[in-house]
Amino acid sequence: MKIVGIFGSPRSEGNSTTIAKHFLREVEERGAETKTYTLNRLTYKGCQGCYACKTKLDRCILQDDLSDVLDEVGKADAVVLSTGTYYGEITSQLKAFIDRTFSYLKPDYNTNAQPARIAPGKKLVFIITQGGPESRFGDIFQRYNQFFKWYGFTESYLIRAYGTTPKIPSEIPDEYLRQAEETARKII
Repeated sequence: MKIVGIFGSPRSEGNSTTIAKHFLREVEERGAETKTYTLNRLTYKGCQGCYACKTKLDRCILQDDLSDVLDEVGKADAVVLSTGTYYGEITSQLKAFIDRTFSYLKPDYNTNAQPARIAPGKKLVFIITQGGPESRFGDIFQRYNQFFKWYGFTESYLIRAYGTTPKIPSEIPDEYLRQAEETARKII
């Protein structure tokens, strides 16, 4: 099984990345092949809205560091997206990546029974951390998960860590690390 981890936090040792790395170690121990990308270390642009991926090409026209990431996601069996919550939303780094996944959709995506160019049946693990209480920002996963279902992702898992402190990622509550371990067992 091939799993791609995409770290959306600008903090390379932040809470969401720490949980994602814990999850990836667990799946590697179970025999999965993993590849990771830290978006904040890449140079790329967000979607330009040019529709070249619908009119001229079967991929995004932009050639930058995100091109390889988009290709690897297309080849993966599972994808891990990790992000902190910034102003009630995913990080801008992850949002730019997700916007570029628009290139996965075929030109007739609105009417096509199989709207995506990538193979269906992938699994999604979405890791979201936030400093605020559980009652806030619970809609993030629901909104983005529907797009990945559109792409043909058939299983999705959420690890949502709330009340985490951005200054001390080494003190992530054990319950979130256990969730990562349980999710790894389900994925493999």
